[in-house]
Amino acid sequence: MAHTLIEKILGAHAGRELIPGDIANVRIDIRAARDFGGANVVKNLIEHGLGVADPSRTFFTFDCNPTGSDQAYAANQQACRVFAREHGIRVMDIQRGIGTHLAIDNGLVGPGSTFVSTDSHANILGAIGAFGQGMGDLDIAQAFARGTVWFEVPPTVRVVFRGTPSPAATAKDLVLAALRHFGANGLLGVAAEFGGPAMDALGLAGRITVSSMATEMGAIIVLFPPSREVIEHCRATGARFEPVLADPDARYEKTAEINVDGLGPLVARPGHPEDVVPVAEVAGRPVDSVFIGSCTNGRFEDFAAAAGILRGRAVAPGVILKIVPATDAVWRRCMAEGLFDVFKDAGALISNAGCAGCAAGQVGQNGPGEVTVSTGNRNFAGKQGKGEVYLASPVTAAASAVAGVITSADVIQGQITYLGRESTQTRTTEAGAKAKGAIKLSVPELRGNKLSVPEIERSERIAGRVWVIDRDNIDTDMVYHNKHLTVTDVAQMGRYAFGNLAGWEHFAQDARPGDIVVTGANFGCGSSRQQAVDCFRSLGIALIIAKSFGAIYERNAINSALPVLVADLIGAGVQSGEQLEADLAAGRIRRANGQVIQGRPFSEVQMQIYRRGGLLAGGK
Repeated sequence: MAHTLIEKILGAHAGRELIPGDIANVRIDIRAARDFGGANVVKNLIEHGLGVADPSRTFFTFDCNPTGSDQAYAANQQACRVFAREHGIRVMDIQRGIGTHLAIDNGLVGPGSTFVSTDSHANILGAIGAFGQGMGDLDIAQAFARGTVWFEVPPTVRVVFRGTPSPAATAKDLVLAALRHFGANGLLGVAAEFGGPAMDALGLAGRITVSSMATEMGAIIVLFPPSREVIEHCRATGARFEPVLADPDARYEKTAEINVDGLGPLVARPGHPEDVVPVAEVAGRPVDSVFIGSCTNGRFEDFAAAAGILRGRAVAPGVILKIVPATDAVWRRCMAEGLFDVFKDAGALISNAGCAGCAAGQVGQNGPGEVTVSTGNRNFAGKQGKGEVYLASPVTAAASAVAGVITSADVIQGQITYLGRESTQTRTTEAGAKAKGAIKLSVPELRGNKLSVPEIERSERIAGRVWVIDRDNIDTDMVYHNKHLTVTDVAQMGRYAFGNLAGWEHFAQDARPGDIVVTGANFGCGSSRQQAVDCFRSLGIALIIAKSFGAIYERNAINSALPVLVADLIGAGVQSGEQLEADLAAGRIRRANGQVIQGRPFSEVQMQIYRRGGLLAGGK
């Protein structure tokens, strides 16, 4: 039988032929936990009496807060270090950079490999034709302890990019064009194989840019067949692999085409990565800060392109430019090849390698009213601070830093004049613990009395009062903001539920144990953070019903034994305050007026995990 790329990779690691819809235990070649999520992985392993299956394939990567500037992050990092010493796990510490990039550049993975991490952008591995997946703390604890995770094989969509983009277009503009085409959930729950001349011509850095934004389209992963350049790069790292390609007669769920002929520079407007328009449409918007970096645009090629705009020029008065390479190797190469001289002469701030503002742990955050042009992958409200974030390519970001307003590189080629608002700001341009119980996991200082997680009877029939939140694409930063990521006590997480969702900030105070949340499509899109599930467990929420869920969020809920059902109750007219009864096995929801709405029943694996009380229940 002919197979797509994802089917072949997962099948090879499950030891059997797989087709879409199959659920299999998949062997994971490399499993990693970051400094956000890592402490919770350790906590889960300790609480369930689990060890580490293969320390040589297990890693911690500290990329969210590599400066150690936050006490809670520092405490969690140290908890992971102690656990790593006791179990022989390698730590890629705060000086190394972003874990997914390190996995590619240090030979941990190659085409055809499998990789999981607490990083929701682990699907960057699709850039080299490998399977990467961001997962929650329970999944990663399972991978640490047993070397496998359960996974449902997704259908594959083939996406062909037609036409020749303009010379001004970059890989970031191509993936923004894809976001404009598919929206936030147009590839929900599928694997996508990207192809066509514009995609085939991309080097490794460009492929990383594209694959890193799969999550923002709802996709499990965006995969590229490995090119000669990618294969040579991976072999040079010492990775062992056999390249995997889709069969010529593979069956796809569908084929989509995107016309990029003449495509020019694009930008995503604040709050929504999919709200993409030509740069010209927002040109002239004054900017306060510019960030160039992230897992999406933190490679050497990205900085070389930005330096080409900045060389011999200066950042506009009143604008701060922040430069953050993805890895220490990229940092050193930028320094060796003179790029840092260009950036410093232009007036930029250069930081050590890492994720920067995306995880609220390093440079890149902005304040209320601050307008930022960022090369990151997300601009959700509150994600990178309290200001407005526009997503763009490195050259557009650099051009905007010079001009002081949003603009594209072609506009400022030649003699530059400051295009932004007047500023009175002046600027200078000078060239151990042995026992498991001894590992203490720190949580932030919290006010109030010690809380406990409400006990909810685990029944296959659930009845409760409804909260209807009539919105699609509620992301994990709205559910549980990234400034609370270092909290490790589930009992303390409930107070933050929906704290960043406008109009729902008081939900945690008003909700009662046994309540049911009803919402729209793509609920829980965004990050892999387990806390976005555990905050509802903390409040005693009995069930979440959505038209659809973000793929990682749904896994995290299943693994936590938090019941989630897929059904369109908003379309059926369900209102807040109603009483509903749901039959999980049958997927049926009954209203007080007698109406029965059919949802998707629990799958066999979902019901098994629910009945035993969670993925790790039962320990060894």
